[in-house]
Amino acid sequence: MSPSAALVPVSPHDTGIAEAAALSGRLTYLCMCLTLCWGVLAATGWVRRFSGQDALRTGHVLLAAFTLATGTVHGLTFLFLEDDPFGVADLLLPFYDGVPRHAIGIAGLELVLAVSVTAGLRRGAREARWLRFHQAGYLAVGLLAVHAWLGAVSSGHLAVVWLAGITLLVPPVLLSVLRVLPAAVLARAGLVTPPEAEPSALRVDVDSHRCHAYGVCQSEAPQVFQLGQDGRLEYEERPEAGEVPNVRAAARACPMRAIHLLGATR
Repeated sequence: MSPSAALVPVSPHDTGIAEAAALSGRLTYLCMCLTLCWGVLAATGWVRRFSGQDALRTGHVLLAAFTLATGTVHGLTFLFLEDDPFGVADLLLPFYDGVPRHAIGIAGLELVLAVSVTAGLRRGAREARWLRFHQAGYLAVGLLAVHAWLGAVSSGHLAVVWLAGITLLVPPVLLSVLRVLPAAVLARAGLVTPPEAEPSALRVDVDSHRCHAYGVCQSEAPQVFQLGQDGRLEYEERPEAGEVPNVRAAARACPMRAIHLLGATR
């Protein structure tokens, strides 16, 4: 920005718009961090391990909806600027206005929106593909976090949001790292129960009343658990020995704790 541009007064209207954008942006950042934390804790079953209560997917969906709502409001506020107009194309097309931080934020928000919209397609044979695409949410959170920090630097508010931003970002980053670590590493850290010696045979039993067909088990052991076209879960009651570790991982990851594993005694 040139010195002459810095002297141009900002209208009270645009000042109010900027404050609304900042507030909605910070709310989006908060909701985004909470959404990721809840999603990881629910998918891995850690909520039940720590609290003794089953995690409800509804909480994750509700937080994601708040993230989309506040993020959309954050973007729409820029359409009302008067001194520096911001068009619809600038809002929807990354790199259209040539500002990298805007492009990163637009790409992140649109990726979150795509992941949310495709939630209705998570049935039958497309379940595994949907779960892989759903993991793109981690990338979206990273992009939006970078956008938030670049925005804070640009607006001169970095010193104000530094402590709160770091405080909110650390738990999602930590949980994301733990989510992808091997089970053996987590067991050594005491975060999960160490695997017991595998029995010669294992029988799988799924409580149909507790199972909500979220498909997490299928992502962990697709050779054993399959969601049919009607959304009902089908599974192998006696999996092969090579599938036992995957089955145990599926039982740990089930958010409703509906999978029970029984060692054969005969």
